[in-house]
Amino acid sequence: MAITPEIAAKQADGLYSTITKRAPEITELKEFYEGNQPLAFASEQWKESHSKRYKGFSDNWCEVVANSTSERESVIGFTLPGASERRSEAEKAIWDAWLRNEQDSLSSQGFLEAAVARRSFCQVWGEAGDGEPIVTWRSADQAAVKYDAETGRRRIGAVVVWDDEDESLERMTYYTPTEVWRFKRSRLLKGSGLILPSSFQLSGGWDLDSYGANHLGKVPVVEFLNRPVLGRGPLSDIKGTVAMQNAINLLWAYLFNAADHASMPARVVMGQEPPKIPILDADGQPTGQYQQVDPKHLTEGRMLWLTGQNTKVDQWEAARLDVFTEVIEKAVGHIAAQTRTPPHYLVANKGLSNLSGDALKAAETGLVQKVRQAMEFFEPRLREVFQLIALQLGEDQAAESAPLGSIEWRDPENRSDAQTSDAAMKDRTMGYPFEWILKKRGHSPDEREEILEMLRREREEMLLDPGLDAALRPYGGVNVNAESDDSAV
Repeated sequence: MAITPEIAAKQADGLYSTITKRAPEITELKEFYEGNQPLAFASEQWKESHSKRYKGFSDNWCEVVANSTSERESVIGFTLPGASERRSEAEKAIWDAWLRNEQDSLSSQGFLEAAVARRSFCQVWGEAGDGEPIVTWRSADQAAVKYDAETGRRRIGAVVVWDDEDESLERMTYYTPTEVWRFKRSRLLKGSGLILPSSFQLSGGWDLDSYGANHLGKVPVVEFLNRPVLGRGPLSDIKGTVAMQNAINLLWAYLFNAADHASMPARVVMGQEPPKIPILDADGQPTGQYQQVDPKHLTEGRMLWLTGQNTKVDQWEAARLDVFTEVIEKAVGHIAAQTRTPPHYLVANKGLSNLSGDALKAAETGLVQKVRQAMEFFEPRLREVFQLIALQLGEDQAAESAPLGSIEWRDPENRSDAQTSDAAMKDRTMGYPFEWILKKRGHSPDEREEILEMLRREREEMLLDPGLDAALRPYGGVNVNAESDDSAV
């Protein structure tokens, strides 16, 4: 049922308020990911003397933690349920649209955004009847989705907001399953908290820019939640790292400060009045008067002057700086354990030299399971994205079955060629189909088709030379007497 502009503006502005409430945390998390981390935990006295010296410095581990998962999340294929040996034209059209929108790379940005800021959004749109989908990822502070209260899963509305700097406007598009409302307002109202006069008829000061039907029949914005907790919402991969990151930055500041003031022997003069220097006139001639040296200059010269009897000159030994680095290494180790980030990602060569492949695999087990868990939450949302692509392409039958399709990921576990080849040979010996083995090894549907086609051509060429086939047969060569199908490979 159609709604009025007033109701649409009110509903849209409610979702806009959700974005506004999330914005401060999103900004903080992104700042920490980028390394823009203010110095925390220091005493007020220490801050007053030293904080400006270390402004802009950070030993940024948040970036490493977030990248360790997102760099292993790569979609390589999508298949519809009940797919035959060869992909259907609908499957190819859907995947081609994904690639034309550069989602083989841009989707990684969306996954990274979700890892840092708890969530990200993927929007699929296009002109009605045009058939060309436009797939766009939105950051966590650019969109919000509303779900029905009963199930909490069905999308009943979504907003996308952005700034139009050319016209000094803030724009917002509100999608329902049947309608598309576009609003605009002056950027001067953004975050101002102004009480708007009654002349503004729409909620939040928004003016209706345009209205149209939603030809897709579904809300075209899909929310990707990063490892959500039941009843609590999604998690940020770096939220729990922020406190330890602050501690590490402070320890480095203390270390630099100690290196500046105590890393070299300091002299102390006891029992003697501080030295004096002559006061000169305008011509640079002594006036016969003297003034004491500024204690600040003595301190900067690594000298402490204590007055009293029995003059004595002594020195303190240089301070040890390794006490700071040992604590920092402990803190980094805590980050590794808490975030399931492999130690060799965080501390280069620290007790990790000459490790076997099995040892490295064991070290990455926690990270691999963390990535697989994230994939499990992303897969239903990706199927919804492919469903929207199918709808925009006019592939209604494929769109209907897309929610039951399969997402193919690049294997998040690092394996050597020797390991994967050995496993493939054992699987083949057990009777697994060769195409299934290619899929297990992480080849995309396009790569599998290409490899199988190459094998067919090789088989045809080898059929012309039975002697070559006989020579290769002990090593898994092609059977010249087999039927001309894939089972001969």
